[in-house]
Amino acid sequence: MEKFELLPQYQQQFPLHGLTFAVKDIFDISGRVTGFGNPDWATTHAPAAATSPVVLATLAAGATRIGKTVMDEMAYSINGENAHYGTPTNPCAPDRVPGGSSSGSAVAVAANLVNFALDSAGN
Repeated sequence: MEKFELLPQYQQQFPLHGLTFAVKDIFDISGRVTGFGNPDWATTHAPAAATSPVVLATLAAGATRIGKTVMDEMAYSINGENAHYGTPTNPCAPDRVPGGSSSGSAVAVAANLVNFALDSAGN
């Protein structure tokens, strides 16, 4: 067999190609349980049947999802602490709380674990 590469005649560059992202545990991922930062919720609910449209759109734009992030339990706090999974460490100020229910998403980006993260802060 002769080995050679056959490249597409056009190469579309997706806008998020090569970037990585994390997803707050409030967004559904097909086949995975969305836990909302609460282990009791996670153990009493079935895996998601579908993936969130915003996650699908991000994947379709070429980004690679790395994982889900810790969040405030049920997204109800402004300080970023989670008694069940621990509080994400603020890499810029380890002696301070990371802030907000999307604390895990913020920390993942600040710690350079991902290029960006999806959260629900509404900013």
